[in-house]
Amino acid sequence: MAASTNSSPVHGDRDLLGQTVMVIGGSAGIGLETARLARAQGADIILTARNPDRLHRVGLELAASIAAFDATDFGRLERFFDALPGLVDHLLVTGPGPHYVPLNGFDLDAARRDVDARLLLPLRLARHGASKIRPGGTLLFMGCAGGRRMAAGLAFTAALAAALPAMTRSLALEIAPIRVNLIAAGFVDPADIAALAVHLMTNTAITGATFDIDGGQPAGGRRPRWPG
Repeated sequence: MAASTNSSPVHGDRDLLGQTVMVIGGSAGIGLETARLARAQGADIILTARNPDRLHRVGLELAASIAAFDATDFGRLERFFDALPGLVDHLLVTGPGPHYVPLNGFDLDAARRDVDARLLLPLRLARHGASKIRPGGTLLFMGCAGGRRMAAGLAFTAALAAALPAMTRSLALEIAPIRVNLIAAGFVDPADIAALAVHLMTNTAITGATFDIDGGQPAGGRRPRWPG
């Protein structure tokens, strides 16, 4: 089966023309900037987010299809994918910022929510969402580059940061020919991350990879902020 992505080695300003890009968490930050750039390159847009008012405004701006719900409500997420009328070409899932907390302030319930958002949600999307992505399309995750540095309060974030690249590599094999990649972001502009995200959607040679985009921040430097 032929891939639906643009196979030309030279990409112009309409690389995503005729394709559909879905963003889970697309009403603000990185998700919104990626949706804007994809729309400018000709894509049809589907957005989900928890905040219905903000999502409605963004939907009008981008002429996008929208659905307001919490993506970590996995039953609701599965019903959403079951109800999709057709296939999408690319799916980006964003997430919350990194969880910096020392051990004496560690909150187990908050940690479980982070596991849901950062590990179980990507797995659920690979399981239930992959059937809605065209062969040759993209499943793209967002992670955090800051979790790789050594510092007090980073034990939990570091564990999640280490897990995502390994999961990405394995899923790239398991759900091929859908391409699976991970962006590990530091404190940089969402527009720069969006440019990388769209590049990964249009470059059909990249899968199973993790891309750091952190402005060259050293591992031992200041604590990065989440660009969302």
